[in-house]
Amino acid sequence: MQINRPTKDDYPRLIEIWENAVRATHDFLSQDDITGLRGLILDQYFDAVDLYVWRDDGPNIVGFMGLQGQKIEMLFVDPKVMKQGVGRTLIDFAISNHGAKLVDVNAQNPGALAFYQKVGFKVVGRSETDGEGRPFPILHLQLSPENRAVPI
Repeated sequence: MQINRPTKDDYPRLIEIWENAVRATHDFLSQDDITGLRGLILDQYFDAVDLYVWRDDGPNIVGFMGLQGQKIEMLFVDPKVMKQGVGRTLIDFAISNHGAKLVDVNAQNPGALAFYQKVGFKVVGRSETDGEGRPFPILHLQLSPENRAVPI
């Protein structure tokens, strides 16, 4: 396992992971929502964050995250390896190496909320719309030092 920075040549794999993960976890999004977001992610979002990928023992990318300052802006794991420590390892990397302590999660994605709470984040706020103004409520979370889970 290795965490490193991707190149633009990796973007097709990242968007594949993103789309597969979204289809597995974001059942509140329509096909039009996914198509629209896909374009934004490829054209704007990937380049607006510091991306990190987890490569398996070979060259295959199985998960990625995007950071902006102390905020985790995106974290997606290939559904084939969900619940195998990829997300947790990326979170621990973000916290240990970049001081990450903030993350937003769709309120309609209870699995993601449970994951972030398990690794030590607490809900500190809520917005009724997402960053694009769509009616998808967002929960704002902050790392709680007293509840921080021990790194694996």
